[in-house]
Parts: sequence; structure tokens; C-alpha cells
Amino acid sequence: MPGIAFGGFDDSFSSSSIKAYIAEFISTLLFVFAGVGSAIAFDKLTAGADLNPAGLVAVALCHALALFVAVSIAANISGGHVNPAVTFGLAVGGQITIITGVFYWIAQLLGAVVASFLLSFVTGGLAVPTHACAAGVGAIQGVVFEIIITFGLVYTVYATACDPKKGAVGTIAPIAIGFIVGANILAAGPFSGGSMNPARSFGPAVASFDFSQHWIYWVGPLIGGGLAGLIYPNVFITSEHAPIADY
Repeated sequence: MPGIAFGGFDDSFSSSSIKAYIAEFISTLLFVFAGVGSAIAFDKLTAGADLNPAGLVAVALCHALALFVAVSIAANISGGHVNPAVTFGLAVGGQITIITGVFYWIAQLLGAVVASFLLSFVTGGLAVPTHACAAGVGAIQGVVFEIIITFGLVYTVYATACDPKKGAVGTIAPIAIGFIVGANILAAGPFSGGSMNPARSFGPAVASFDFSQHWIYWVGPLIGGGLAGLIYPNVFITSEHAPIADY
């Protein structure tokens, strides 16, 4: 049964760890820039009209493609988390130490903030949209939505990228992760916004100075990611040891 590992500062400040933090910063920046940028582009093209079915599909597809690329380009360096909820879920399952995970969070949040301010600048000061629950959807409902869809995301990460038995499935991990995010946005976007990613919500909130309902996009994703980190490795990843030699 995997356990949570606190880790040491020496490991967290090794050259490979520093490279991992830089990779997380760059991948999260690119993901948020493309994802939030697609929402800004929709607003501009439709003069701020409410998101329609075609717009929802376009935004979901953009997030799926962007995350596929973001995970792929960081996978061999940092594991391609691109999401504090993924990092948290992997820490709960003993896949990354707590200390290193904290630095992953810092890199991811900084990447999201830089991406959001860059979008505000290059679009001439257009509003950077933030996540919020739709009319008629309460905060608790939003949290439950985010728990469910983030659980699905982190469960997919474990199944396709972390499980030692993944075999050939590991080669499609980035695209599977991108697909589940796109599908979840199609399902939850009109209700909770379909974040699944505290960094994706944090960057726009900082750039727009609007933190209303922002807590939903920390509480929901962290609970969902944590549950996946508890369930998948403890139920489906088993440790098999060779018999101890008898001398």
C-alpha cells in the first residue's frame, strides 16, 4: 500500500527537480494561455454573447488539445502534471513527495498567472474570464461537479501514466488525459465551468482581480484528486516482492 512521503529539500532542489519545475511552469503557461484564450476569442467573436453549444465544443476541444500537448512536452521531465489537483492526487498516492509537490504547485500557479496577464496584454485589455457556477447552480453543487470530474481526470492519469501495468496504454496517456478534460468540460462547463484545475482558475482570478466563488475550484478539484489518489493505487496497484532468500 503506497504511503504519503514528505521528502527532503535536497531532492527537491536537485538539478532534475529544478528542470521539472521549469517544465511545469512552461506547460501550465501554454495550457492556460490556449484554454483561457479560446474563451476570450469566443467572447470577442460573439460580442460577449452567452456560450452556445458550438462555443462550448470549441472551448472544450481547445482545452483537450492544449492539455494533450502540455502533458506531452513535460512528461519526460516533470511527469506533465500541469495541475495542482493532479499533483495532490499523486502525492496522496505516494507518487511524488509533499515538498516537491509544493514546488510543483508554485510553478503551476505562476505559469497560470503569467499566461493570464499575457492574454490581457496581447488582447488589448480584454476581460479575462473567470470560473463561476451558472445561474441556478449552487456552490455545493459546483463543488460536487468539480469533485466528480477531477476524480475522473486524476483516475485517468493513474490508469494511463502511473500504473506499472499500463503497458502500451502509457503511450496514449497524454491524449487520454486531454480527452477526459475535453469531455468533462462538455459535461460540466454549462454548470460549474468545468475547471478540474486550481491553477486554470487561479490565473484568470488574479488577472481579473475577481475571486468570487474561487474557493470552489480549489475545494472540489483537491477532494476529487485526493480521492483518486487514495482509491486507484490502493485498489489497483499492487506491490509484488520476490521471496526472501533462505540462507
